[in-house]
Amino acid sequence: MKFSYFPGCTLKNKAKSLDIYARRSAEKLGVTLEEIENWQCCGGVFTTAKDEVATKLSSVRILKDAQKKQQALVTVCSACHNVVKQTNYAMQNDKEFAGKVNRYMSEDEYNGETQIYHYLELLRDVIGYDKIKESVVNPIGKKVAAYYGCLLLRPNAVMRMDDPENPTIIEDLIKALGGEAVIYGYRNECCGGYVRMESPELAGKKSQTVIESAKKAGAEVIVTACPLCKYNLEKSGCDIPVVYLTELLAEALGVKEDTNE
Repeated sequence: MKFSYFPGCTLKNKAKSLDIYARRSAEKLGVTLEEIENWQCCGGVFTTAKDEVATKLSSVRILKDAQKKQQALVTVCSACHNVVKQTNYAMQNDKEFAGKVNRYMSEDEYNGETQIYHYLELLRDVIGYDKIKESVVNPIGKKVAAYYGCLLLRPNAVMRMDDPENPTIIEDLIKALGGEAVIYGYRNECCGGYVRMESPELAGKKSQTVIESAKKAGAEVIVTACPLCKYNLEKSGCDIPVVYLTELLAEALGVKEDTNE
């Protein structure tokens, strides 16, 4: 199976190993991720102003590229996924916005036809947790706390990935990888990542709340789907390992080799 793939800026710069783990794991599970050529930053944040189209254009180009290849698009960063998914939703449901974008790009019209999977959805809905479980060679064997953050599941009307208040998609993956999923109160609350530069104290306070909640529930490891969340939790002095979902997956599948990154 082949999919168009958008890794995003962080996984091609500061966190290259996490991109490598995503590709290696996918290949072992029978999926080839074909990176979009000449992609640009997704925009970083989805702005809701209808007259603001400039920051959406790179996401539309990504979506159009996948459409031309007749492939679904896979994203791996929760922030990138949020921006691309919301942009696609706007192209499907907001004719005024879609019209402005298509006139600006002056190419073949795009109206939200591309199907988008977050890497977690690829694992759950396309590959299936049963196949993943069969492919595990190094069971995790630890208590793992899933940290969703604020962008992966919201807004629910657009993201449609899981229950935003009581999600299970990461916990089910943890179980398939041979770990024990820890449920705790702050697993889908903001870590403060977006205010790290402006207010380090506030970011640190919010992250510590998440960390302490996970530890109190018995977590030995925290796994997240957002590079910014991973960075912020670590920056705030987390004293248990914080890993990215592709790293945890690669470890369990036996493909986590030295990446020299």
